[in-house]
Amino acid sequence: MHDDRKLIEDRLDRVLRERIRPAMYPQVVPLSVQAWHAPGEPVAPSVGLTADYTPAAVGDPWGPAWGTTWFHFTGEVPQDWSGRAVEAVIDLGFNSGGPGFTAEGLIYTRDGAAVKGLHPRSRWMRIGDAVRGGEPVDFYVEAAANPVIRGPVTMLGDKSTAGDEPLYRLAQADLAVFDATVWELVQDLEVLSQLMHELPVDQPRRWEILHAISRALDAIDLQDVNGTASAAREVLAPALAAPAAASAHQVSAVGHAHIDSAWLWPLRETVRKVARTASNTVNLMQDHPEYVFAMSQAQQLAWIKEHRGEVFDRVKEKIADGQFIPVGGMWVEADTNMPGSEAMARQFVYGKRFFAEEFGIETEEVWLPDSFGYSAALPQLVRLSRSRWFLTQKISWSQSNTFPHHSFWWEGIDGTRVFTHFPPVDTYNSEFSGAEMAHLVRNFRDKGAARRSLVPFGYGDGGGGATREMLARAARLRDLEGSPQVTIEPPAQFFAKAEAEYANAPVWLGELYLEYHRGTYTSQAKTKQGNRRSEHLLREAELWAATAAVRTGFAYPHEQLDRLWKTVLLHQFHDILPGSSIAWVHKEAATTYAAVADELTSIIADAQQALAGDGDRQIVFNAAPHARSGVPAGGARVAADSDGGVSAESAGGGFVLDNGLLRVVVDSRGLVTSVVEHETQREAIAAGHAANLLQLHPDLPIQYDAWDIESYYRNTVTDLTAVDDVSLEGDDEAATVRITRSFGRSTLVQKITLRPGSRTVDFSIDVDWHETETLLKAAFPLDVRADVSSSEIQFGHVKRPTHTNTSWEAAKFEICAHRYLHVAEPGWGAAVVNDSTYGHDVTRDVRDDGGTTTTVRLSLLRAPRFPDPDTDQGQHTLGYSLVPGAEISDAVREGYRINLPERVITGARDVHPLISVDNDDVVVEAVKLADDGSGDVVVRLYESAGGRAVARLTAGFPAVTATTTDLLERPDNGGELDLEPAAQAEDDADADADRVTTELHLRPFQILTLRLARARAE
Repeated sequence: MHDDRKLIEDRLDRVLRERIRPAMYPQVVPLSVQAWHAPGEPVAPSVGLTADYTPAAVGDPWGPAWGTTWFHFTGEVPQDWSGRAVEAVIDLGFNSGGPGFTAEGLIYTRDGAAVKGLHPRSRWMRIGDAVRGGEPVDFYVEAAANPVIRGPVTMLGDKSTAGDEPLYRLAQADLAVFDATVWELVQDLEVLSQLMHELPVDQPRRWEILHAISRALDAIDLQDVNGTASAAREVLAPALAAPAAASAHQVSAVGHAHIDSAWLWPLRETVRKVARTASNTVNLMQDHPEYVFAMSQAQQLAWIKEHRGEVFDRVKEKIADGQFIPVGGMWVEADTNMPGSEAMARQFVYGKRFFAEEFGIETEEVWLPDSFGYSAALPQLVRLSRSRWFLTQKISWSQSNTFPHHSFWWEGIDGTRVFTHFPPVDTYNSEFSGAEMAHLVRNFRDKGAARRSLVPFGYGDGGGGATREMLARAARLRDLEGSPQVTIEPPAQFFAKAEAEYANAPVWLGELYLEYHRGTYTSQAKTKQGNRRSEHLLREAELWAATAAVRTGFAYPHEQLDRLWKTVLLHQFHDILPGSSIAWVHKEAATTYAAVADELTSIIADAQQALAGDGDRQIVFNAAPHARSGVPAGGARVAADSDGGVSAESAGGGFVLDNGLLRVVVDSRGLVTSVVEHETQREAIAAGHAANLLQLHPDLPIQYDAWDIESYYRNTVTDLTAVDDVSLEGDDEAATVRITRSFGRSTLVQKITLRPGSRTVDFSIDVDWHETETLLKAAFPLDVRADVSSSEIQFGHVKRPTHTNTSWEAAKFEICAHRYLHVAEPGWGAAVVNDSTYGHDVTRDVRDDGGTTTTVRLSLLRAPRFPDPDTDQGQHTLGYSLVPGAEISDAVREGYRINLPERVITGARDVHPLISVDNDDVVVEAVKLADDGSGDVVVRLYESAGGRAVARLTAGFPAVTATTTDLLERPDNGGELDLEPAAQAEDDADADADRVTTELHLRPFQILTLRLARARAE
């Protein structure tokens, strides 16, 4: 029997390959071809369609990397094809890569209407279902010569180094008769043979299918496949009609095309990828009314609207019909580890608002299949955006531990829960193969309690989405014995059914940590720095512009801020901010961030000048949410002389710095060997160790260079202790030890600074980095026994064990933190804060003296070679600080301080805060004017310490109502808060007399958005 099975399988393979598939197009005539090679960047269709074309032919080379060639195809349907279905078949030369990772094309009619995309699995365009014969054929193809980006090193990711040799040859340009019966036979045979391969050998169903296939092959005359295909289908019909078992797993299938907004291609190419895929999708929907397609990322639909208006109109029609379904509720499928608090909130604000305004849709599914781990802040943000469900697939990539559930309740740091699903098919690009269907059933980890899962199907990344072959497989799998039952339906229907079926699903508390791609916290440091600084500049611009608008009538720049926010949110996409895109993307990002900074700095300067007025006094502005240096949070004061000073003395080739609060010892190697708090006499640095120790590790991961850091990197370390120079610098503001080091092909200058009145030691590094496949870390061995570390995430922090009791803890050998990482034992703690670093690690060691050393390290720079061979090369300036004796509230405060430096301008007057809060644990994250242009003031704040908080919020203007809202500034169930006149403080005689106040009660890590209505002029 085994020999018979192998014989039939081998026979099927050859007959399909050599006879049946070729018979799908039994008659073929060539098309005439002309070409125009666009110079430089892509052109508008109106330019490409009217260009000067020259004769071309199949076999001609075309397309240097990133180039565009426009092809013009013409021909005439033969008269003797009358009554037949006819298609144009175009092969741009796809053999060098798969869907989404090779050349792509978009077909246009002569009048410029986009028809459908051309891809390796979708090379056809229907000319007619039943032609008359003699019809002229005339269409154009905009062909993109996107290179196939492969490692370990490639120069193709930068247009300036990619070369100008053609990458492709036009391989086919034909008119062909399409034999639908043969095509259907191919689908029959593929579905049954794939199912048969996955069934157990001892199951009768497997052998029934095998023999049905054998009889079908006997029914085919290999010299007349087209004439006998129908007979073969009749033989297979009973095997395809056998119904699934009543207990079969239920699959909700959703068409999808995950398109990275940038990755192995630049942003401008994604604009074209989404147009091709959307064209493909609506074209397929014309013939398949059952087809449902989910598209996430509002940015991508906005691109279609901006650049391909006629495609957007067709998409909008299909959205109204319920076939084309916006999902996700975010501006892009963002990384969720590194975006800051307000930026993460704005992902939902801008995404949800776009879908609501353009299509009248309130998206309820947060759709993030491919991001590299998921912040524990997300459940609350999901709910506050009025979404209900969460979907991802990426956690299946974890290397060490298998996640225990596929459907579950995910609980965030504040206690909010959202129903969450991981598709057990373990792909967001399903083809409905038999192997995929069998895998999802075997893999589903909630058997017995639940039996539903979702399958996103379609080729992504510009691969065109679903194909007609996938829809044919789905139809055959709807009710087929031996297979799960497949129903194409919207994701909301799946989630509603799955939640109802599994309402008591298990709960997962905290972050969804991906045990993979840990290097993305560090790769492309300048991109991460650009993001961090843009986020804080946006905070400042909104705060000062809103304050100036209320106080002086300053013109609040709604449209400009809206555009800048969308630009920053776009660059938080999960292959841009994580540093895993080609060189082109990151070079462009650097330019973009610089332009964003220029615009925001200008807004800030104009608003501050309007507030301070004309004068020659030094006015200090503090945009941080905590008071400092005598300046209130969100306000400005006339500059005051600093209290105290800093002494600096030479000692043993190094220096001792002392400001009366801290005593800092820097040795002759430029390392910090002691930091003592005078008040407690507590030593921060572990005995026998030195802090701010720079360490180098070899960094060659197993596969994904820019993405991964492997645990074995720690096996080899080089401490940078040799110095070129250690010297002392100082002025009235601070004392600084300056250290110069050289190593490998790199040099750096470190500065260790202690300021008057400061409880922090500040560090900066200017490094000219030219290492390869090397990781640079900065170590702080602290004399503290900490079982957990606390890392800032959006709107709070997450605690992670510092031990490795289980494989789950051991897998977290590299972790992400925002502005601070805090470690503590009862009674004392310390924090390391930073201005642009995300990657960290924390380890524990027991010393010979019986004490415990907890070492906190920042991952400063990497040097992976793929997909950008020059990753992180060049000049960098990085800053971080040690905060000894810190509680969480101190870490929060100092994290904001280092990221929001004071600004000093000349002016005439102080500026009182527009919004103030009397509890430092309640942090004001955003102050802005309402997005609807009403002039209302919107405040977003949160409890930052992880405990209950009572705070009094004071509005420095005559607010008439205070309403709690969702993230999109729409009233929620909280209703209106009671307002009362604020008491006048004795030292605040110049403050507005018509201030109002209200009392707030917040849960641990609760986010609260308030809309404060201003009195309207009569």
